[in-house]
Amino acid sequence: MSEHRTIVASYGRYLEDFVVGDVYEHRPGRTITESDNIQFSLLTMNAHPMHCDAAFASKSEFGKPLVNSGLTLAIVLGMTVNDVSFKAIANLGWKEIKLTAPVFPGDTIYARSQVLEVRESKSRPTQGIVTTRTEGYKADGTVFMEFIRMSLIPKRGHGVAD
Repeated sequence: MSEHRTIVASYGRYLEDFVVGDVYEHRPGRTITESDNIQFSLLTMNAHPMHCDAAFASKSEFGKPLVNSGLTLAIVLGMTVNDVSFKAIANLGWKEIKLTAPVFPGDTIYARSQVLEVRESKSRPTQGIVTTRTEGYKADGTVFMEFIRMSLIPKRGHGVAD
């Protein structure tokens, strides 16, 4: 009789696992639907007609509705969690959020993050701060978003599940 192993899925990284310069290609991608865009926009009280009125948007320079940038930011951030912050204690902030191209309903988006800095916390000896730059890009390669994010990450043996 052969022995069987039980393998438990593992997500995220400890501080020691991050290497400056490494790039994570986050998967899966996400195709944004018109329904996603309208529901998110109205849920968040953003009733700008560029997001929810096709007749209005047809008269704009884009000729069609734009996806709410709050939605694209939320999706791109969510895509990074398994690789960057699944084990994080806290998000410490975002900076330099840049919106560089429009996103339309029907676009499929992806994300990638590069590790910019890894340092031990001065006040928390079992934790450290990881800084990443994330790009959101469409299936055709067009980069539509970029931001820098700082995450508080535990050292190995000091995470919640350890």
